[in-house]
Amino acid sequence: MPAKDIYHELLKTALQTLGWEVTHDPLVIPAGIRKVYIDLGAELIAAEKEEQKIAIEIKSFSRLSELSEFHSALGQFNFYKVALEIKEPERELYLAVPSDIYDDLFTDTFIQQVIERYALKIIVFDTQKPEILKWIS
Repeated sequence: MPAKDIYHELLKTALQTLGWEVTHDPLVIPAGIRKVYIDLGAELIAAEKEEQKIAIEIKSFSRLSELSEFHSALGQFNFYKVALEIKEPERELYLAVPSDIYDDLFTDTFIQQVIERYALKIIVFDTQKPEILKWIS
């Protein structure tokens, strides 16, 4: 099983604070004869709304090259997206990123075009306290 990201527990707590039930830690999805491990699976059940199911891949962007890490995260996101479409099509996939990375890298015009082209759904979180700052669909 892959190692947990340094912000794993912080984001998990932030989700729970907002009323999400973390149902999988990690969410394991069969992909052919292999399995993929998405960091978290969560559900939100509200009386006035339809049940929502999400999967979240958390990235800290702690390596030297943010662009290289973005490239890797994009490939992983798309790979997981296909696995979810096959096995759990009702579940939406999000990429969770720290707010400083979002503000610095994800607001770049080219990166915005890539995000739009690949329909990345993004959660922006605070790294100092368990708080989700933005949901971008």
